[in-house]
Amino acid sequence: MTTTAPVTSAAVTSGSAGAPHGTARAGVPPLTIEPVDPGRDSAALHSWLAHPRSRFWDMTDRTPQQVRTYLETVVSDPHQDGWLGRADGAPAFYVETYDPARALADVLDVEPGDVGMHLLVAPPTGEPVPGFTSAVMAAVVRFCLQPATGAGPGLGAARVVVEPDVRNTAVLAKNAAAGFRVLREVDLVSDGRRKRAALSVCTRADHATSPLGAGYAGVHDPYAHLRPEPAAHAHRHLVAKAIAELAHERLLVPRAAGREGWWALETPGGRARYTFAARVLPLDHWLLDEATLTREIDGAPADLDVLELVLELQQTLQVPDDLLAVYLEELSSTLAAATAKRQRALERGGPTAADLLTATYQQTEAAMTEGHPGFLANNGRIGFSLPDYQAYAPENGRRVRLVWVAARREHTHLALGAGLDERTHLAQALSPDEHAAFAQRLADRGLDPDEYHYLPLHPWQAEHRLPVTFAADVARADLVPLGPGGDEHQPQQSIRTFFNLTRPGAPYVKVALAIQNMGFLRGLSPRYMRDTPAINDWVADLVAADPTLAAAGFTVLREQAALGYTGDVYHRTPEPNAHRKMLAALWRENPVPRVTSGERLATMAALLHRDHHGDAHATALVRASGLDPADWLRAYLHAYLRPLVHCLLGHDLAFMPHGENLVLVLRDHVVVRAFMKDVGEEVAVLGPRPLPAALERVRGVTPGDEKALAVFTDVFDGVLRHLSAILEADGVLPAARFWSLVAECLDAYEADHPDLARGLAGDVDLRAERFAHSCLNRLQLRNTLQMVDLTDQSSSLLYAGQMANPVARAARTGADRAV
Repeated sequence: MTTTAPVTSAAVTSGSAGAPHGTARAGVPPLTIEPVDPGRDSAALHSWLAHPRSRFWDMTDRTPQQVRTYLETVVSDPHQDGWLGRADGAPAFYVETYDPARALADVLDVEPGDVGMHLLVAPPTGEPVPGFTSAVMAAVVRFCLQPATGAGPGLGAARVVVEPDVRNTAVLAKNAAAGFRVLREVDLVSDGRRKRAALSVCTRADHATSPLGAGYAGVHDPYAHLRPEPAAHAHRHLVAKAIAELAHERLLVPRAAGREGWWALETPGGRARYTFAARVLPLDHWLLDEATLTREIDGAPADLDVLELVLELQQTLQVPDDLLAVYLEELSSTLAAATAKRQRALERGGPTAADLLTATYQQTEAAMTEGHPGFLANNGRIGFSLPDYQAYAPENGRRVRLVWVAARREHTHLALGAGLDERTHLAQALSPDEHAAFAQRLADRGLDPDEYHYLPLHPWQAEHRLPVTFAADVARADLVPLGPGGDEHQPQQSIRTFFNLTRPGAPYVKVALAIQNMGFLRGLSPRYMRDTPAINDWVADLVAADPTLAAAGFTVLREQAALGYTGDVYHRTPEPNAHRKMLAALWRENPVPRVTSGERLATMAALLHRDHHGDAHATALVRASGLDPADWLRAYLHAYLRPLVHCLLGHDLAFMPHGENLVLVLRDHVVVRAFMKDVGEEVAVLGPRPLPAALERVRGVTPGDEKALAVFTDVFDGVLRHLSAILEADGVLPAARFWSLVAECLDAYEADHPDLARGLAGDVDLRAERFAHSCLNRLQLRNTLQMVDLTDQSSSLLYAGQMANPVARAARTGADRAV
């Protein structure tokens, strides 16, 4: 018989059902399996086969000599083997294994590593031993599946195949208990005898998770991350983050706890009490020492639990009753992702902060673990199953093939940026083989490829939405599923954006993904996509023509092409709905071709990343650069803050410049320039400057104090606050010195552009003593289904009074004295 591993003549000890391998079930003696010896074993086999219980072997009338001849035939055949099983040394069962490619090729799609199996258990000679047949079945299946090792021989099968008679209900039940799955019923003929058989297969995972298997201990446990240690670690981190960020947003008010630097937080009613050590830095940033955090319930020590914390604080946090469970589910999903990251670190380590100094762009992208630094429930992904999370979560770094659909032209709109025609777009979006294959598949169905556009879908979207939500569109061939593409992609931190790993330099692809994540359903609006390339062209041209931005190396990654499908019934309903945002895509420029020798790309989120040891990548960069920390920070601020300030003050232009929306270019571990991305959905013009008519949707005229929030909220509070805390905690740069360098950057800008120091309208003051404290978690807690109205974001914001500006002129004078 052909097997995947060599089989020796040594016996193999096999465990019994539900017990660890090599151990025996209570009352069942040890079981061993060895090659059959026709001369020695034929008499025993004859007596077993003659028993009425063995009738399905169709050998009850065989003579002893015929049984011996049969065994000799089995042993001499290179495509099958016979095995004798013993119980405590006494013959107790017989196993035949065979090559299904020869015996079942007509009825089975044979796969590499398939092994066929027949089992005969000796009739009991005395009182039956409870569980004996189950133990034998478990031992035999494990013997077939386990590789040959020092612990004993095995066949190393990838899959075991059986074909019992459909009338043999006892064996069918035992097969099911061992993990066999019936593929279908088939008719088989052997030695002139015909039977109706239940063709069945069992993989290692099937058996391990079956009633006769060892449970998830027998295979990689998909729930291994949901155990006490990784859960406790994740709860501690999330409770600490919750207290720190919600105190920052002034929803929670910790009180001094007696000792200097120690604080206490009591929940309403005083039943729960949290104590911790923390320092309060500029911008009301709570630098909380996670290791010191404790919880008490009615004075007794209690485990930290972020879900319980939200329940305890619901009244304070003002989470609506009807949305509490939704928020808790997003938070639970965030917890699950955190435990998975922790378990992966425990099992495999993973890249350290120092490793990332030489990591590729995509290695860095996959190494990020925190998500948004300010949001507590930042990994919601409601709609993903565990396999979906494992396949598509960016921190897992898996390779993904997008699924393509042909969308009828009359129901779609392809928008192309300057310098791009449809032919060039297709050459960038599809490989030649993909393009040819998709056109042929349409032609094979009698459809004209020229009547369709090619639209990529997230695999999850293709599985969960295309055949159900858009069933009618598929049925009338307005949407034609084409299957997976050939290019492999890696999901980015923004989860619905993909980087092409197969064709270097190919555009990013951003697709719709109808899961709930961080307060939004992650769709893409075909209506918005129509104007996206034009908006990007306008912004890119403005940026490229500006000498100040050019000097800082600040550029835009344009979204050059966008495609949206609107032929569905949901686009004809009276009210807008999320279903209108499920079939659209855009293609964005790739930064890789734009870097030169000696330069390295990294997501800006990496500056706020701590590895599984707690080491910060920003600290590693500063130390590896060899620069004074102040000079390293100056370089970063020149590449990041200065361009954003100039865009706001010189052009009334605001981006969404958080960590995942900036791609940094580093040389010798120093930030030298930056790419801005995700422009079409998030850029805003905050003044009355002239705009092409198609771009009017990005205009949002606001007063100067609100314009300034584009820097105060999105840059100071959203990014620099967290970076300052990391450098302070690691002893790299005190927070006061950090903010004095930020002020220095603004001073330099004002000196170079005195006419723009307060913006085009003279109403923006980035050196004001205080500014409105716009809060992110408050938005999500108020409505976790839709944090803000994307068509009117300004009116959706929530404020918690005002914050002292750490770069105010008066504040800076004091800070300079302090350093």
